[in-house]
Formats: sequence, C-alpha cells, structure tokens
Amino acid sequence: MVLPEYVMQCLQRLENAGFPCYAVGGCVRDSLLGLTPHDYDLCTAAIPEQIKAVFADLPLVLAGEKHGTVGVITEKNVVEITTFRTEGAYQDNRHPDWVEFVDRIEADLARRDFTVNAMAWSPVRGLADPFGGRQDLENKVLRAVGVPEDRFQEDSLRILRGVRFAVRYGLTPDAATQSAMFTLASLMENLARERVFDELCKLLPLVNAKDLLRFAPVITQVIPELACAVGFDQRNSHHAYDVYTHIALVTETVPPKLSLRWAALLHDVGKVASFSMGEDGQGHYYGHAELGEEMANAILRRLKAPNQLRDQVLLLIRHHMTRLQPDKKLLRRWLGKLGEETVGDLLHLQEADMGSKGTGMPEELKQFPLVRQLLEEIREENSCLHIRDLAVNGHDLMALGFSGPKIGECMNQLLELVQEEKLENTRQALLAEAQRSGGNRT
Repeated sequence: MVLPEYVMQCLQRLENAGFPCYAVGGCVRDSLLGLTPHDYDLCTAAIPEQIKAVFADLPLVLAGEKHGTVGVITEKNVVEITTFRTEGAYQDNRHPDWVEFVDRIEADLARRDFTVNAMAWSPVRGLADPFGGRQDLENKVLRAVGVPEDRFQEDSLRILRGVRFAVRYGLTPDAATQSAMFTLASLMENLARERVFDELCKLLPLVNAKDLLRFAPVITQVIPELACAVGFDQRNSHHAYDVYTHIALVTETVPPKLSLRWAALLHDVGKVASFSMGEDGQGHYYGHAELGEEMANAILRRLKAPNQLRDQVLLLIRHHMTRLQPDKKLLRRWLGKLGEETVGDLLHLQEADMGSKGTGMPEELKQFPLVRQLLEEIREENSCLHIRDLAVNGHDLMALGFSGPKIGECMNQLLELVQEEKLENTRQALLAEAQRSGGNRT
C-alpha cells in the first residue's frame, strides 16, 4: 500500500514519537482492490492530548476530540487521526454509551462494521486483518464483524451501508449477515432522515435492477411507500413485470445522474394506489403520475432532500407520461418551458419507462431516436425558445402603445407563433404582427 506523502508524514510523526499508527478502514480496502482511495484515515495508540502535542505546530480540527478523533490540517488535506478505542452498547442504535481508549489495533478493529472495513496497514508492521477481510474481498463476500445482530443494533445505518458496499464492490452478504440485515431493517426507523437520504444518494447511482430486487427488504423499509409495489401484478398486457421490478429496471436503465435516478425510483410510486380494473379486463392506473408526484414530494420532504433536487425529481415524475413527440413545434415549446437539460432527462426517463415493460413494443421505442435527432436540429438552428430570444422586447411594444399586462400577453403570443413556425423571428415581422393583433393595448 502506498500512502500519499502528506498522510505518510502524519503517520511517521506519530511513529517517531513512539505511538504505533496505521492507515485504517476504507483506504486499506480500496488499496487492496487496486482502487485509489478518496480519503485516508489514521488510527493510533496516542490519545487525543498526545496527538495534539505531536501536531502542535499545525492547525487542528477538534470537533471529534471527545470520541478520540483529531483532524490535522495539512497543505494537501485534512487527515483524521483517531485513538484506538472500544465502545459500549448503543442504546439509540447510533451512538455508543461510552468510548474507552485502548492500546491495541485489534481491539479497535473489533468495533467496526464489516470485515472488509476492519483492516489496517502500517509501513512498519504490515497488514492487520484479524477478521479475514482480505480473504472476504477475494471471495466477494460481505460479512459483519462478529455477531451481525450486534453490529446492526449498534448503528442501524450499517444495514443500508452494507447494501452500498455490496453493490459498490460486487459483494454478496453471507447468510448470517443478510438475515440480520433483513430482520433488523426496522431499526432504521430510529435514524435521522438526513443520514438515510445521504446513504441513498450514494447508493442510487451505483445500483442495477438486480441490486434493487435482492435488497428490496432494506429499500422498502426506508421508503415504505414502495413496499406495496413488490410483487404487485399490473394485470395489463403492456406490462410483463410487477410494479417494483419495472421500477428497478427503469432505475437501472436511466443514466446515473442523481435527480434522474431518484425520479426513476419514484416515478411509479403512485401506481398501486391508483389501480383500477377496467371492463376490458385490463388494469388501469389513471392519474398515477399526479399521485406519484404528490407521494414523491412527501417522501423527499420526509428525507430532508434539498429543494432543488426535490423540485427536479417532481417535475420529471409529473411529466413522465406526457410523451415527447418527434414534432419540432412541440419540442420547441418543451425546451422553452423546461430547458434543454431537463428535456434530455425527461427523454431518458420516458425511454427507460417504455423499454422496461418486458413486452417489447419496438414501434413505440422508435420515436426516441427521432426526437433526439430533432432536438439536435433545433440546437443547431439556434431556435427561438424563450421570450428573451425574440427579436423584439418590451420596450419595442411600449413604443407601439402597449402597457401593463398587455406587454407580457403580446410577447407570449409572438413567441407561440414563432415556435409554431407561423411567424418569422424578425423585428419587422414581429412588430407588424403586434400592431395587427394589438387591439386594446392598455
């Protein structure tokens, strides 16, 4: 394992002062997998007062000092250094009742969540791996340290983190770990919603349909509105899959953009509640997009999602059933209303939705390349999409005698005519039309 110079300098300072020090956790795991770690954490036999003394010449972050963590601000990055420690029981499924500093790395690793995260490395002593994390990585196994039920009762977020680790690194939970994850999933109700949302945001860009299906007991625990979708037969000839399987396939198919993945995960959340059986013997879901938007809004508010992300997700869900057609006039309106990026996301969602029904329908899928071709042509034409793109402005209309709301009404009418190709976007043509249709301008 090769540590960056700024991390190695911190480690060597502690070693030179007589305190054993190791790189620990995720950076060791990723290095063994041949990946470049995003950050590096150190652990040491030094207690916080001793760590502060060793780094007295550098600025420090002391917010985690009572739990044994001191942040050292180097020229490159902040290096978090934590004293070897063991912990008491977790009465709230999140925080230990007490923390006790110890002098052995093995005791510290015993408190960690999964074996693949319970490894440490020292340039002096080599790899510390008392629970077989390296072997589990090689065997593609996710295994809790010690008794799985104990680990998840200590901090129930570890259940959702376990899903992310399994997905991210292609691991399969061993039988005892998976059983405990599913059995104790309800403990996640005690978690702060922000923690759940943050973990889901890390997970969603990584998942495929198989992941969402095999970990459905965990996903539906933190988003219970999806539970009724699992196994729900759509009873419709256009759908070969149950609602949850369809959702999983759509989520996998859209690009791994966070707002788009959230929209895919929640786009049909209103389907079960809107189900009705028609006289034609087919299941129908009238208004499910509108209901889904309402339910997704409640879900994202509960999870404390940022307003900008929530608004974008709701917009995509609201319009996911309004198919974008290969019609330049209509596409210009969509672009003017939503913007190019959102129209592109909506097209991805609609294509994934249409293509994840399991019944083929190649004719309906043919429209999407045509829509993309027309969008590219519109982009190259530098088309008039917004009022600001018109060759006239409000001052021009005021010079013609328009005032108040009539100015905006006329500008919107001109934009609509231009987008429908009924009027050229030239100053002369626009002013002539404004004069012709002006009527009462005040």
